[in-house]
Amino acid sequence: QVFTFNRVDIRVQPSLKVKNGAPMSIICHADISKNTDFELKHNFTIFKDGKLVFMTVSDKEDARYEIPVAKSSDTGDYECTVKADGKLGFSNSIYVWVAGMTKPILTADKKEVSEGEVVKLRCELPEEVPPLEFFFRKIKTNSAPKEKRVPEQNQNFSEVEYYVEEGDNILQFDCFVKRQVRSGWESSQHSNKTLVTICTSIYLCVYMYSLAEPFIKPTLITKPSSNVTEGDQIEFECSTVVAQIRDIEIIFQKNRTILNSVRDKKFLKYSTVATQEDSGEYLCKVEQGAVSKTTKLNVFVSELFPKPTLSASMTKLDENKDLILSCSINGFRRANFSIVRKSSSGDVLLKSSRVLAIKVNVNDTGSYTCKAEVKGIVKESKPVRINVYAPVSKPTLSVVSGSPEVVLGKPLQLICHSVMGTPPITFTFYKGDEIKKNVTNDTYATFLDEDIGLNDNGGYKCDARNNHSSGVKTSNILNVTVIVPIRGASLGSIPHGEVEVGSDAAFLCSVKEGSWPIDFKFFKKTDHEVLLHEVREYSDRSLWHKKTMKRRDTGTYYCMASNRASVDVRSRPITISVILAAWQKGVIAAFVLTAMAGAGAVALWWFLRKKKK
Repeated sequence: QVFTFNRVDIRVQPSLKVKNGAPMSIICHADISKNTDFELKHNFTIFKDGKLVFMTVSDKEDARYEIPVAKSSDTGDYECTVKADGKLGFSNSIYVWVAGMTKPILTADKKEVSEGEVVKLRCELPEEVPPLEFFFRKIKTNSAPKEKRVPEQNQNFSEVEYYVEEGDNILQFDCFVKRQVRSGWESSQHSNKTLVTICTSIYLCVYMYSLAEPFIKPTLITKPSSNVTEGDQIEFECSTVVAQIRDIEIIFQKNRTILNSVRDKKFLKYSTVATQEDSGEYLCKVEQGAVSKTTKLNVFVSELFPKPTLSASMTKLDENKDLILSCSINGFRRANFSIVRKSSSGDVLLKSSRVLAIKVNVNDTGSYTCKAEVKGIVKESKPVRINVYAPVSKPTLSVVSGSPEVVLGKPLQLICHSVMGTPPITFTFYKGDEIKKNVTNDTYATFLDEDIGLNDNGGYKCDARNNHSSGVKTSNILNVTVIVPIRGASLGSIPHGEVEVGSDAAFLCSVKEGSWPIDFKFFKKTDHEVLLHEVREYSDRSLWHKKTMKRRDTGTYYCMASNRASVDVRSRPITISVILAAWQKGVIAAFVLTAMAGAGAVALWWFLRKKKK
């Protein structure tokens, strides 16, 4: 399996400039060439400004780093690397700009203060990361705002204090934030404005408060208290004082989950049976139009009893063995117990008891838990995995290609298979008495022997074992025949070179080495290849007698040898000339001489006759 990286690309969707709050995807793509279609695992790593932000492993050539809500802090240089089977590819760097910043949140520790007191402000961007530049503004009627700049290198909020000066009456504060990016400074929107009333007397303070605030911060209490025990009834009460009841909404929630809510009322109740999961922070929020106020309360629920523990006599055992499961609670015995088996379709109740004893089979493999119930509170133990094993059957060892033979120099692939037995099964391959490979799989394993020698004519076997106590099962010994390919074919003839017409010729085709039987073929080379003779020999040579050679048998001859290695080896060609025999030459000479004598006699007769005339 050969592959190479052509290139690694990185791109961003929808574009290199993304609006703050919009979704964004960083895509790393590996362009890879392979010699065959095989599966390749890719390790994708994406960096932002040299720091790792995303990593995944995939058999696909693309990886996506999804950012559902892009923030200003996501601005930066992105690049990616792809690692596959020891090779590493790098992309170029791209600059992504997330334009805009989220709106900061401004809060004040006091809503009403007197002259000379301090107002503490907190400006926060929960969705951004430092470094950030915070700017606080004090806004006073009929005067220019006063601004404070606070750089923060390690946190996404900043706090400042303002002294209330003489002459201050109603103050407003807001803040905004800046971040330095490659193109300059990115600035956020201005935060909400926070109103602070300056109380010169109690009456003026109350009057100004009623003008400024449509409702007061809600009150959140619990009954009987904020510290309760599991199983107790706990009641929450949330209330507020409002100037106008219309469109008022009270929301009661824990973390991000809304538990209850009312509209056009100034009072809310919520009750439940306390469990340990109910410990935590609760929030009462009052909203009217764009105004929202919140009160938080922490509740702690003490444990009534600890989670039960499920113990097993054995977690790995043979089929038809006895299994005992028992459930207990440390330091607590008065509870209703049940033992269940977990399944994808739901819990299966096995017994409403502390103890369960069964004789197991392989279908009992699975996860088991126990449940305990006290005062309506149900708790479940950690699951216990039970594995039941059937013994492995005697494995069979065979050659993947089907035939128990291999060509010298070629790899041999073996497969060891057990029809029965609970996985995982460990297979061990032997060559002679030497262990060559251990493989753990479900029902079969393969072994590739790439070191085949001339003397490897047998001695393969395999073992199979699992966690059953019956131990190891061994296959029969597999004898494999090593086929030596044909090498060095040559062709000779008797007589050599020239053969008289009518006589016999013998052709001898031989090889230097090669496993028997060998198929020999004799050819004469003309305008096309003519097969003259073929034979299979259990020998390294073959002798072919050709009877009564004729003049047309003159030409070029060669032979070809092959065996089960399926490689045809061709000899060098030899040339055979078919010539006349000695007696044929004598007859021709006598005929020529006779013809010459006859011609001479005719010529002499003609000459004497002419002279007489």
